[in-house]
Amino acid sequence: MEDVAMLTDYQLLVVIVNFGLGSKVLKICKQEGIQGGTIVLGKGTHHQPLLEFLELADTRKEVVLMITPLRYVNKALESLDEKLKLHKPNHGIAFVIPVMKFMGMGKYDRDFKSHEGGHIMTEYQAIFTVVDKGRGQDVVDAATKAGAKGATIIGARGSGIHETSKLFNMEVEPEKEMVLILVKHDIIKEVIDQISTDLELEKPGNGILFVQEVHQTYGIR
Repeated sequence: MEDVAMLTDYQLLVVIVNFGLGSKVLKICKQEGIQGGTIVLGKGTHHQPLLEFLELADTRKEVVLMITPLRYVNKALESLDEKLKLHKPNHGIAFVIPVMKFMGMGKYDRDFKSHEGGHIMTEYQAIFTVVDKGRGQDVVDAATKAGAKGATIIGARGSGIHETSKLFNMEVEPEKEMVLILVKHDIIKEVIDQISTDLELEKPGNGILFVQEVHQTYGIR
């Protein structure tokens, strides 16, 4: 693509794998210099096979979130692809999101000033929607109507969800669900509009939605 994104010193590496593989992801990334991350439980859903990593409806997934210096990202992605076979169907997905600010990491807490540099964006964007528990599937259904092909619902059970909320600088209470959907640029508006309409997001308390650029992807077909 021709679009070029601004770089920051740190990136959020997101890896979604089958249940039980999250610890292996952390181990692989640690060997490449990434120090720690957060594992949260998710539920894979799909209606069509674009995102083949969502092999079956309602399959348990682990979502691994790692904030890492930019210099470690490429090597970590290559190692994950090699050792987890992300290039094969149903083996997982990994992508990178730019981070402008983060807290909760001690001396590494910081704001960033973007600096010039070339980094080619993918054809995908990530839509995050936070809704009341039990309405995550409604978000998926709305997105599917507009052409999205798969999603991961991150449940609120367990302490990990609080770490997730810190990463995105937002409060996600235990009775909430976060839905992550990767969508191609050419249908992003239609998907957002459909979710907003069906979930009535313009009404207070019905949920929030935000979109992040995705810089690199592995495992998407």
